[in-house]
Parts: sequence; C-alpha cells; structure tokens
Amino acid sequence: MRWTNFILIQFLLIAVAGGIVYFHKDQLTLVKTPPASLAQWYKPDNERQVWLHNMFNLRREMQAVKLYAENKDAGRLEKWMTRLSEHYLKIGEMVPEWEKKLDKGLIADLQSHASNNRYQDIAQALDGLNENCNSCHADYRAITATMYRAPDFASIEDIGPTLTYRDHMKNLIEQVNQIKIASGDGMPEVALTSLSELKEGMNTLGKTCTGCHEKDKKDYPGDAINSTIASLEESLKTGTIKDQGRELGTLAVMACARCHATHRLPADARKLFTDRQGWQELIKH
Repeated sequence: MRWTNFILIQFLLIAVAGGIVYFHKDQLTLVKTPPASLAQWYKPDNERQVWLHNMFNLRREMQAVKLYAENKDAGRLEKWMTRLSEHYLKIGEMVPEWEKKLDKGLIADLQSHASNNRYQDIAQALDGLNENCNSCHADYRAITATMYRAPDFASIEDIGPTLTYRDHMKNLIEQVNQIKIASGDGMPEVALTSLSELKEGMNTLGKTCTGCHEKDKKDYPGDAINSTIASLEESLKTGTIKDQGRELGTLAVMACARCHATHRLPADARKLFTDRQGWQELIKH
C-alpha cells in the first residue's frame, strides 16, 4: 500500500510539473548555452576573435577540398585537406566539452580519400561533415553570437559624477517626449528648453561611442542629426504643430531608432543570456 501511494504521488508531481510547463508554454523558451570555456576565444577575453577565425577557416577549407576533388587536383587537395583536418580537430582543443561532438572518423575517411585519389567519395564525406557542423550550429550559433558579439553597455562607466548610463538614456527619452507634449499643448518655450537639453545630452552620449568605435570613428550626433535639430528648433519657433511633429519624428528615427535597432536589441538579448536568473526569479515567472 505504501508503494502504491508513493508511485501515485510521483505521477501526480510529474503531472503538475507537466501542466505548469504546458500552460506557460507561451512564456517559456529553452536554449542551450555554450560552455564557459568558449569565452576565452572571443573578445574581450581575447584580443582576437580566435573562434570566429577558426570557423571561417573551416568554411573556406571545405569549399577548397570540394573544388579540388572535383578538378582531381591531388596536390592542392592534399594541402587543403591537411588544413581542414587541423582546424576541425582544433575545436576539441579549444573547447574540450565539445570534443565528443567531433566526428573524427569522418575526418579520417576524408584524409584517406584524398591520399588515395578517391575523388568520387569526397563529396559524400563532405556532406556528412557539413551535417556534423550544422548540428552544433543549430544549437549554439545564434546564442553564441548573441552572448559574445552583441554590445555590452554595462561596461560603460557612469556619465558624470552622479548619473548612470541607463539614467542618461532615460533622460533623453523623456526630453523627446517633453518636446512632443509641449509642442502639442502650445508651450513652445518649454519645448525649446527640452530640445536644448536633448542636444546637450546627445553630445555627452556621443563621447561614449569611441569605446567601441576606436578605429572606425562614429560621430554622434553627426551632421545630418544636427541639421535636423536645427530644423526642429526653427519649426518650434515659427512652424505649425504638424511641421513640428514631422521634424521631431525625423529626429527620433535618426538619433534614437537607428541606433537602438543596431545596438539596443542585441544588447538586451545578450543580457537575457548572460545575466543568470536564480530559482526565485524563475519560479516567479
């Protein structure tokens, strides 16, 4: 009787857990995160994007092996096959946790085909190697790019003695909205004051861009944005509410939306995967 009750309780627990997952399936997404050892091959832990270069090498080498097998060019085929084998096996050296995912038998077959001029067998072996690569890419490529290649604004120091980067961005949004509110409610002086504060805040923000754009310098706000600000200022003085709304909308797209599309969306996604949630947070959700 005791065992019957125990088994019944286990089934009930499983049913409850399954029910929770089912009814919250629209709020739950499971992803596989890569091993922590992968971080050492990406910036900022490494000066170069070593992992990416190894992947690029593999893609180039697979293409070359296929090309020279089709052309029956034994000399060049042997050279590129040696490189392909080296960089494929390097995956296990760089990330030991992925050693078991490598199909070393397939690489050995490719080497044998190349050494013995069995050109007709190479294409099929390459297809198998490509499937082996894609199986990992399906699990990890998107999440890895998000974690290690998306911008990280948490590293930006505070703006000024008392203002954080996040608070500064919040102030810029409030200033844009204040211009819209004041313009629609017939308070041009308030709108102009907010525009002046917005311009000053954007100039301050622009100084933080050099942290990432050291070589390819990006001026923010640039000439086009400054020209739009001047047009908006003139419109707030002499234009109609419709004109002011159009100029403000143009500025919001140029100065806010474009940068957010490039930086904010991937940065927010990165934060989801790098900021680990504890059990209390997960249960709350």
